[in-house]
Amino acid sequence: MPDIARPGRGATANRPSTRFNLPGREEDGDWLDAREAVDGVEPPLRTTVTIERPKTIIARNNSPDIPFDRSINAYRGCEHGCIYCFARPTHAFHDLSPGLDFETRLFAKPDAPALLRAELGKRGYVARPIAMGTNTDPYQPIEADWRITRDCIAILAETRHPLTITTKSNRILRDLDLLAEMAGHSLVAAAISIPTIDPAIARTLEPRAPHPARRLAAIRALSEAGIPTYVSVSPVIPAITDHELEHILEAAAEHGARAAFFLPIRLPHEVAPLFKAWLDAHYPDRAAKVMATIRDIRDGRENDPAFFTRMRGSGPWANLIRTRFSIACRKYGLNRERILLRNDLFRPPQGPQLSLL
Repeated sequence: MPDIARPGRGATANRPSTRFNLPGREEDGDWLDAREAVDGVEPPLRTTVTIERPKTIIARNNSPDIPFDRSINAYRGCEHGCIYCFARPTHAFHDLSPGLDFETRLFAKPDAPALLRAELGKRGYVARPIAMGTNTDPYQPIEADWRITRDCIAILAETRHPLTITTKSNRILRDLDLLAEMAGHSLVAAAISIPTIDPAIARTLEPRAPHPARRLAAIRALSEAGIPTYVSVSPVIPAITDHELEHILEAAAEHGARAAFFLPIRLPHEVAPLFKAWLDAHYPDRAAKVMATIRDIRDGRENDPAFFTRMRGSGPWANLIRTRFSIACRKYGLNRERILLRNDLFRPPQGPQLSLL
């Protein structure tokens, strides 16, 4: 595939990854060449979904700089196509490209609800908030057909298990009935990701994510339903979106957000060359400035994987963003209280033997 900007797709390239010493994929391009010759255009990319059957669904971590120790990802890959997504390199584990493959060759885990029920029912299980949306978006477009996220939430609601959700989609409102019920018991909090409220930037930065105005409307609907809602201004991209920081926080507060957080852009592994290709395609006038500032935030590198600094950045640019963020949060009444979820209401799912009694 030529390296070009395609409407509705984030990455401009689809270079195979060799990081795991897997052979590069070879494709018979004769039929593509013939189609291009006949039609005179590049064939459109279609999204495909492959069933994945993991043995467990709750992923655990011991990272000291994130506020959860377990998460669920119903899907692998994400059709939203956000060029900055730090999860893109996970597709390399399947010998697929973190570029366009990550956006178009998706994996769904239909066994997730059954696996979740089994894991929650294990003897000795101790409830702590489960995070959804930590790797790929639980409300990307294919959720409308697969409904894996909803089925998992239904089990968490049944067992009164705490849950946090991060998404950049107003499709979360389809599960408002379950989430509102859980919020009544202090069991759920939601974070809506809005890195930009400029539609022109959003069209190429996150091409298949819902319009920023719809995400703001989702914040209002969630808040009115009693669900504690954050706005995630993530990532902050210098010279592209950083000027919007205060505007996003103000708009989110006006729509009912109670809290906020931000993350400077991260460019791990294959994300860095993909992001630079995106800059060259869409912002060639400032590409060098953007990368120079990112290196300043990341201690001279394009990515800093160290705990704590990977989430905060370092240096004068990172300090300036943090200061602006803190001032804006105080001005708009965000982060005035800590949102806490209850762990003490958990009741293990009823097993088949107990249901007969």
